[in-house]
Amino acid sequence: MLTRSLPSVAVIADAHFHDTAADFGFPGIEIDGQRITMRSWSDTRQSTRVFNESADALHAALDEVQRRGIRHVVLLGDYTDDGQRATTGMLKSILQRHSDKYGTGFYALPGNHDIFGPRGRHHIKEFLAEDGSGLSVSSDARLAGERVVINGGMYCEGYPAGLTPMAAFGYFRRPDYLHWETPFGGSDAPEDRLYDVCSPDGRNVYRLMDASYLVEPEAGLWLLMIDANIFEPHDGIFEAGEEAAFTDSTSGGWNALLRSKPFIIDWIADVSRKAQALGKTLLAFSHYPALDPFVGATRAEGALFGETNGVRRTPRKAVEDALLQAGLAVHFSGHLHVEGVTRREAADRSLTNIAVPSLVAFPPAFKVVHPSQDAIAIETVEMSALPVNGQISAGYARETAFAGEGMDPAFTAGNYGIFLRCHKRALVRHRYFLKEWPADIVAALQDRTVAEVLGSFSRKPGPPADAVLSAALPMLDLIADWYCLRQGAALALPHIEPERLVLYRALAERFGHEPEDHDGTLEGFLGIFFGALGLFLDRAERGSRRITVDLAPRHELLAV
Repeated sequence: MLTRSLPSVAVIADAHFHDTAADFGFPGIEIDGQRITMRSWSDTRQSTRVFNESADALHAALDEVQRRGIRHVVLLGDYTDDGQRATTGMLKSILQRHSDKYGTGFYALPGNHDIFGPRGRHHIKEFLAEDGSGLSVSSDARLAGERVVINGGMYCEGYPAGLTPMAAFGYFRRPDYLHWETPFGGSDAPEDRLYDVCSPDGRNVYRLMDASYLVEPEAGLWLLMIDANIFEPHDGIFEAGEEAAFTDSTSGGWNALLRSKPFIIDWIADVSRKAQALGKTLLAFSHYPALDPFVGATRAEGALFGETNGVRRTPRKAVEDALLQAGLAVHFSGHLHVEGVTRREAADRSLTNIAVPSLVAFPPAFKVVHPSQDAIAIETVEMSALPVNGQISAGYARETAFAGEGMDPAFTAGNYGIFLRCHKRALVRHRYFLKEWPADIVAALQDRTVAEVLGSFSRKPGPPADAVLSAALPMLDLIADWYCLRQGAALALPHIEPERLVLYRALAERFGHEPEDHDGTLEGFLGIFFGALGLFLDRAERGSRRITVDLAPRHELLAV
């Protein structure tokens, strides 16, 4: 039985906080007598996260943390919408009020949406005006125009300025920490936390700050906070520090860390040795996954869609090998808005990566970790039952009416989980079909039912899949559920109708095949698609909302 000898830790990933009360220099949209700084539905349905719902979701998560009496909260990167000065400042106020009232300690890590390079970057975002039309806000004065408001609060800072508002939340030493260090030693001064990075041709050389730190908030518990935000300089001629001079950290992660920050691996190995020698329970965190959370389906996605963001973000085996060699045992990641547990072994060592879902994508959830010296128990706290904000839905309805579009089912969703599932369906139509799926495949599937598509197959359905020949399930719904299972694993199962799950399993078994078998036809494409669907179902059915990781040698992973 697990001995609860250490404090519990909540892990919140990808909160993407957007302040619906922010002042960006325009009045916003008034709904039921309240002014709202509201992002547009047209942008929301093209984004893998929702915007306007983030504040309610974050407050609800913090309320649940307080209700459970949890004193320590890890913010696993992308805690802001896009690192805007105004947004980061408001988030700081929210966290500080919670900390002052309840004594909660927050420990933050930067994500690719929180900070950019050494100098930062401009942003432009679309909001709703009073009549439901779109209005843009930018920090870049060069974009000034009739429908563009210029506001400096939209700017995203770089290192170290972007850390300053969050300084009290782990990035810098506090007197109440029992231990605190960085890969460079005990100093928390930004100038003492610099590393060199250069472009492949060696012409562009920078000294950038690393924000990693190790903190012991209570005796025996070590939180290893790894800054895997990597900004690699491009070849060419640029103004010093400008955005175009660097790769975006979005697709870099641990693969880029091995190239640009190899000293982090040495530090992890040193911390792991010290933790074992001193009897500390070590939990490691970074924004980016250290192991592939999709467990085998990435090959299929590459065959279907090519070099997508998801494929580019997959950690290479060299990452796994390096972390196993360094002795890292348990790592928590965000970034991909996915629920998942991946485990790798080598000799007498193992590494478990716990992928933490987002608060603003299906399925909305965070993790609570209950550590001891021998094992850690990890439970998932889902937020799907939250009510939908009626004012936000009314704003979306006003926008679509102005645009002459019909109401999306998301606007009348009964709860937050249903809203996010509807958002996933809109995302398929307005983003994935346009940006990732082959145009000829989209043309063949869009606005058709599963029965109509399978009826043209040379290989006909058999029992029980032949039931779909009389079914009216739109292919769009099946595809949206494919993405829901991909992201949600076990958390997705209760949200999908049982008869659909039976159908999906039958389709996977009847038509699914390996990525190598793609012959360029619609039937070949869907064969790989259904093969991946089978893998997602397998992963979901093996999953659990509670797991235990044994911290003894060859760490056991148990569903409880």
